[in-house]
Order: sequence, then C-alpha cells, then structure tokens
Amino acid sequence: MEKKNGKGIEYKYWDDMILYEGEYLNGKRNGKGKEYDYSNYLIFDGEYLNGNKWIGKFKDYDAKGNIIFQVEYLENNRKEYSKGKLIFEGEYLNEKKWNGKGFDENGNIIYELKNGNGYIKEYNKEGILLSDGEVLNGLRNGKGKKYENGELIYKGKYLNGKKWNGKGKELGYKNEIDFEGEYYNGKRWNGKGKEYDWFDDLEFEGEYLKGVKIPNKN
Repeated sequence: MEKKNGKGIEYKYWDDMILYEGEYLNGKRNGKGKEYDYSNYLIFDGEYLNGNKWIGKFKDYDAKGNIIFQVEYLENNRKEYSKGKLIFEGEYLNEKKWNGKGFDENGNIIYELKNGNGYIKEYNKEGILLSDGEVLNGLRNGKGKKYENGELIYKGKYLNGKKWNGKGKELGYKNEIDFEGEYYNGKRWNGKGKEYDWFDDLEFEGEYLKGVKIPNKN
C-alpha cells in the first residue's frame, strides 16, 4: 500500500509482484525508488520528484529480455537510446520534445528543436521511423510524413498537432498513390480528389463534401 511519507511498496493489483518500491512524500513518489514492469523487469532505478521520474535510468526490454530502448533522466534533460545508440538528447515539456537534438544510427545530428520549434523525426522503441516533419510550439504544424512498418504511407500537412489537414497524399504498395486531395483532421474532406486502385489506375476523380464523394454528373 502506498505511504504518504517514508518508504513504501506498491504491488500489482492481481498478485504480490512488486510494481514500485521506494520513498514517498505527501502520497507521491519522491526520492529514491525502483519501478518494475509486468514481467518483473527493472525498468527504472533512480530518483522521483512529485511522482515523476527525475534522475536515473529507464529501460524497456523485448520478449527475450534484450534492452531495446533506454532513457537516462538528468534533472531537466534526458538522453534516449535505441538498441544502445543515442537518438535524442535534450529537454521535454509536457511529455513533448522541446529543446534538443536528434541523431541517426551513426551519431550524426538529423534534427534540432528550439522551444518546441523546428523539424523532428520520431521513432518507436525498436528504432523504426514513425514520422518526420515540422513542429511549432511542440505540435506538428506544416509539412510532414507518416510511416507504417518503415514504409511511407502519407505525405502532406499537419495543423495544431492534428494529422492530415490541407493537401496530401496517401501512399500504398511500393509508394504508389492511393489518394491525393484535401484532408481535414485526417479525413478526405472537401474539394477535388483522386483515388487509385491496386493497379495504380485512376478509380475516381471529382469533388468531396465532408468526406463523401459527390457523384459526377457526366
């Protein structure tokens, strides 16, 4: 059971496996502590401040127990590693990258953020590219790309962190175009658009209204 002050232990609710063991202050994790995942791997060993990880190391493992992702918390800064290689170093604000630099697998700088503005690439814990593009005040704004299993599936614009606003393209097998036209909040919306079939042949060309095709009057 969680203590208001002093040392305590939290257990997983369905058994007696430890979820957290360490120090508390005013009911929150404060001071030295260790956190474990649902497979009983140690995933954080360091210090907490007001319930948040502050200084220490966080590790994520694959099914075989290999480290695939690691974060080092250094007061206001943090370093992120994927499979042992540094991929980001800098500051977060509200769980968003805010100031810092991103690196490729060879240690080269591939993007830099200042006060939440700039260009950024995001990867999953296995190091596979998820998206890249422009950010403003910590949110995606402007041109960007989205990937799935390492394959480009969308190229277009973002607005206030919401995907697919404005002109864009959806890409399918071997980067062939599935759709190109106007989007709003990720949906094919108003204006002209084109759809293509699996053989890259034009299937529809015309107008959309709130995501619905308007039949051609030909």
